[in-house]
Amino acid sequence: MAQKILIPFDDSENAMRAVSYVGRAFAKDSQVTLFHVLQDTAALCELYSPELTDQFVDQQSQFCVLEAKKKQIMEAAMATAKGALIESGFRENQIDTVIEMKKSGVARDILARSSTGYDTVVMGRRGLSGIREFFLGSVSQKVFHAAKNVTVVVVN
Repeated sequence: MAQKILIPFDDSENAMRAVSYVGRAFAKDSQVTLFHVLQDTAALCELYSPELTDQFVDQQSQFCVLEAKKKQIMEAAMATAKGALIESGFRENQIDTVIEMKKSGVARDILARSSTGYDTVVMGRRGLSGIREFFLGSVSQKVFHAAKNVTVVVVN
């Protein structure tokens, strides 16, 4: 049965495991969206204020270069993931890639996207240390606990 599937995606091994899982476990007529929330460090590129130190202004251009590079890396990783889905039997026109600037937080942005008609969210489990995960939680844990009206699959 065809579904609308959201894969929150970064360039990690865990995200690629989620892509592989979708390729194996879901009907090939499903619609898949690879979705990345881009952290908003790009705002540093446009930040101009008299209070800024000379050191920051000198380093500011490097932030801009890093932002462009980070987006290129993500686009390349998404192309690889899309290729893996196509290789597993999905048609190219069934796979969307979306890179969106962070609006209210990575988990909240994923939840907002998932509430726009998706049946299932498939995401990799993040490998935080036990203590760090206890205090901060992971994105997958936050999505899993807060999701409403959508199935969430966390791939280990």
